Amino acid sequence: MKQFAALYRELDATTSSLAKQAALQRYLQDAPAPDAAWAVYFLAGGKPRQLVPAKLLRLLAQEAAGLPEWLFDESYEAVGDLAETISLLLPAPTDRHDMGLAEWIEAHLLPLRKLQPEALPDALRAQWQRLATDERLVYFKLITGGFRVGVSKLQVTQALAAVGALDPKRVAQRLMGYTHISGQPTAADYAALISPESTGERDQKTSGQPYPFFLAHPFNLPLDQFDAALGAPSQWIVEWKWDGIRAQLVKRAGQVWLWSRGEELVTDRFPELAVMGDALPDGTVLDGEIVVWREDRAQPFAELQRRIGRKTLGPKLLREIPVVLLAYDLLEWQGRDLRAMPQQERRALLDDLLASVQHPSLIASPMLHGGDWPDLARQREAARAMGVEGMMLKQRDAHYGVGRTKDVGTWWKWKIDPLSIDAVLVYAQRGHGRRASLYSDYTFAVWDGPPEAADRKLVPFAKAYSGLTDAEMAKVDAVIRKTTIESFGPVRSVRPTLVFELGFEGIARSARHKSGIAVRFPRMLRWREDKTVEDADTLQTLAALLPS
Repeated sequence: MKQFAALYRELDATTSSLAKQAALQRYLQDAPAPDAAWAVYFLAGGKPRQLVPAKLLRLLAQEAAGLPEWLFDESYEAVGDLAETISLLLPAPTDRHDMGLAEWIEAHLLPLRKLQPEALPDALRAQWQRLATDERLVYFKLITGGFRVGVSKLQVTQALAAVGALDPKRVAQRLMGYTHISGQPTAADYAALISPESTGERDQKTSGQPYPFFLAHPFNLPLDQFDAALGAPSQWIVEWKWDGIRAQLVKRAGQVWLWSRGEELVTDRFPELAVMGDALPDGTVLDGEIVVWREDRAQPFAELQRRIGRKTLGPKLLREIPVVLLAYDLLEWQGRDLRAMPQQERRALLDDLLASVQHPSLIASPMLHGGDWPDLARQREAARAMGVEGMMLKQRDAHYGVGRTKDVGTWWKWKIDPLSIDAVLVYAQRGHGRRASLYSDYTFAVWDGPPEAADRKLVPFAKAYSGLTDAEMAKVDAVIRKTTIESFGPVRSVRPTLVFELGFEGIARSARHKSGIAVRFPRMLRWREDKTVEDADTLQTLAALLPS
């Protein structure tokens, strides 16, 4: 437990991906296999079912600390995290231990769920009296289900791959199902994650391995410089830049695998695409975009989010939110790696394949044509109305590279400018890691009526936390502390005084939001110190940005 708590501290203290990766690898190399098995489970996103009611933890911690309820609540508000609040307020430990993470989880934490209510208080007190403050933080985060430390599943995958000298994609495949809510990983499970590849795994004809994704570079030159930088449009394959989930569909040895760009297996999230994959011949790998498809067009990403957020995919949901794979590249055909073949030849083979398969869940991403770049720029103006992000430009003779490279050809993403609106900061919450002491996560609102409306009010519509410099964030934090109206746990409502220009990539109707509108990837473009709250935009202005 001490090792895992130390790892938590190290990960929480940095925003550097390299530092996090180094810490993960050191832990996995040194920790006993049973402890490493559980560490991977939690770090990769696994969460056991709730072990103890949060209300009981609050009450016991309040009693142990000898605090009145109001003072405990004030402390909780100041800290902003229940596990951290309890670990700071409890008296110093009266006992010690030498148990590892696995023993704590299996012999002490998991059995809490089966204890009778009257036995829980004594069991909890006995446990936390043996833990140091930093260990208590991890302990309570595990109990409350609030364990998060700024590490992605991909980073854990990469660390395991480094420890086992494996391809990260092989580890990602092995991790499938590892973090199931009822999972109890063992030393043998961990050993299986980092063991050398078997003969069967190395066999490309039977393996579910995808290829490393080829990534595009942003292209933002003025239109009058396109000819000099790119040459004629005839040298490029031009397509829409779809707003969905990038994916590779792999069909080998009678099995289908669907991989996201984050190298996560998502086959079980899109069963209709797995069924579609059955119609493909073995030895086929497609690259494309998963989108919600209805009325012969791609729907806003918000539709896809509705489906991604569901734990179960019933028949009704599959009917209401149908997805397709918009395929735009063929990476393997008849078991042969095509990545060294020119882009235009791969595309021709793809079109032939899709013409022969003709499955409703598999659609060719249409190619666009223009006499010159101004012609294509005019077509690009329709992107917003179509719910796409702009255009993709792919060199006709480009090979399929690895990552964001230009050594075998180039893909460019020619995106449309972000939508923007002036909004008012109405709620604030503390950040995480190095921003834990600052109010850096904000909720923004727009007016529900024009300036002349006598009873108009502000309606929240988006949250954002990126876009400000450290100096600007410190100034905003000071204003928030001076203008707080109420506190709701870690959240403060503030007197409306600050206006920001928010930028976002997409916008759609949403019944889940109070405003009736959801925006995608909101971020702060600038602090509008030149504008008053009354000058902020309205819900009607926001609605006017919706696709027609």
